[in-house]
Amino acid sequence: MKIDSTTSTTSSVSTTRQRAAVTQPASGAAAEVHLSELAAQLQFPGEATTFDASRVAEIKQAIAEGRFEINSEAIADSVIASASELVGARRQT
Repeated sequence: MKIDSTTSTTSSVSTTRQRAAVTQPASGAAAEVHLSELAAQLQFPGEATTFDASRVAEIKQAIAEGRFEINSEAIADSVIASASELVGARRQT
């Protein structure tokens, strides 16, 4: 199978340049940025995700003493739930 790289490369470079020209603000103009709901949540997390220094110290001590147990099923479930949430968020946009 032969792939003609000159046609696709030229057209993609041309398209990229056209987008760059359209998205650049005029000199002196303020740039405007819109974040998705998920990005805003990551930037400004709610009260449920506050940092607990005492919990971190407790986990650190448990690791040092060799008594920290990892629940791989809970981790896998959380990763799958997070990925499903991200996919669902992308489908809505």
